[in-house]
Amino acid sequence: MKLLTCQERKGEKDRKFVEALARGLDLLRAFSQQGGVLGNQDLARITGLPKPTISRLTYTLTQLGYLTYSKHLEKYQLDVGVLALGYAYTSNLNVRKIAKPYMEKMATQANVSVGLTIRERLSMIYVENCRNEKTQALRMDVGSRLPLATSSSGRAFLAGLSDHERQQILSLMEQYSGDHWPAWQKSISKAIDEYQEKGFCTSLGDWSKDVNAVAVPLKLLDGRVMAINCGGPKYLISDEMIMQSLGPQLVHVVRDIEATGV
Repeated sequence: MKLLTCQERKGEKDRKFVEALARGLDLLRAFSQQGGVLGNQDLARITGLPKPTISRLTYTLTQLGYLTYSKHLEKYQLDVGVLALGYAYTSNLNVRKIAKPYMEKMATQANVSVGLTIRERLSMIYVENCRNEKTQALRMDVGSRLPLATSSSGRAFLAGLSDHERQQILSLMEQYSGDHWPAWQKSISKAIDEYQEKGFCTSLGDWSKDVNAVAVPLKLLDGRVMAINCGGPKYLISDEMIMQSLGPQLVHVVRDIEATGV
């Protein structure tokens, strides 16, 4: 899926909008799309920006410590400056600190991986993940991404939005999903019905054919919506376990967290 550029997101000109800054951030985001190391040609393909612009941006970001250049590979990779920004965000995310004890308790008792996720464009990103180290629960590190359309977290996030907010994101998804859209639209509609009936959304082999997961939207007092998920490999977490046990447990966990007034 092509990265959304700054102009595609803005839709129209805004005199207060600094396009050069937005382009630099778009370039950094490209590494989360592809990972590893990327050359100027790769970055131009992903972002849609002209190669001369890419060259100036990579040079500037390297000088500022956000990228590092490998002379051997003739490509760039993220440098420690990006890590510092990410750490500053997660360390100051109050809901993460409040939710963690509840998540750890469920992870230990149910032998599953329990994650806190937030939307970033058309993905959900882990900002916390708890698991029992003695089990074979799914390991997803902070910063790992899940697709909005097929993951339980993405579906729960969408289900937790107002109709207007959801439609805005669905319109964006339709624009960039290509031939996947009919199937995605159907599964999202089903997930919303599931949430209204059961209080949770599932992904039974949809994100990964070997993984079952369930998620519940976490609605914060400031109006933001996040999602808490849990799951694991299918040979350990059956469909029945998701529907009969883990889903209802997770609903109670989220209610307890929301009750703290986060």
